[in-house]
Amino acid sequence: MHRLFVALAIPEIVADALSTIQSGVDGARWRPVENFHLTLAFIGETDRHGFLNAVDALSVIDAPAFDLRLSGIGYFGERQPRALWAGAAPSQELSHLQAKTEQALRRAGFDLERRKFKPHVTLAYLRNVPRDAAERYSALHGLFSCEPFPVEAFHLYSSRLGGEVSAYNIEASYALSSSR
Repeated sequence: MHRLFVALAIPEIVADALSTIQSGVDGARWRPVENFHLTLAFIGETDRHGFLNAVDALSVIDAPAFDLRLSGIGYFGERQPRALWAGAAPSQELSHLQAKTEQALRRAGFDLERRKFKPHVTLAYLRNVPRDAAERYSALHGLFSCEPFPVEAFHLYSSRLGGEVSAYNIEASYALSSSR
């Protein structure tokens, strides 16, 4: 079985900038920089046949390359915070790529989550962290922003759960068109 998702890789320089704000919250399980990514679609568990279907479905996506900027910090979980994240600045190109990704996977028969797309990079998962601590962290780092970086490809990842940190592997990469 494969646990799959489609995502954008985060360049090392941006990942390093994110790592500098990963502290100050007791109960946070900070993500390692090599696991930073921006998810376009979560496929979930699938067999070899499903894996090949995903590879094929994603190969027909045609979308332009674009620049993306991470901006702002927040958290998920209104009553009980469960994750801290860095957001993505609004981007029509990112929304377009995410919609095309979701459409291609649904056409291939994948039953994807119906949540509204909230582009983000997960910084930490939270366990028993009070809401005021998540709010303080978000306020303290809320002005976080990085220089725009080029997005020239998206990737099909597999993940292997284990212990405190999951292991992510890029299984296939898909170039975006260079007509910027």
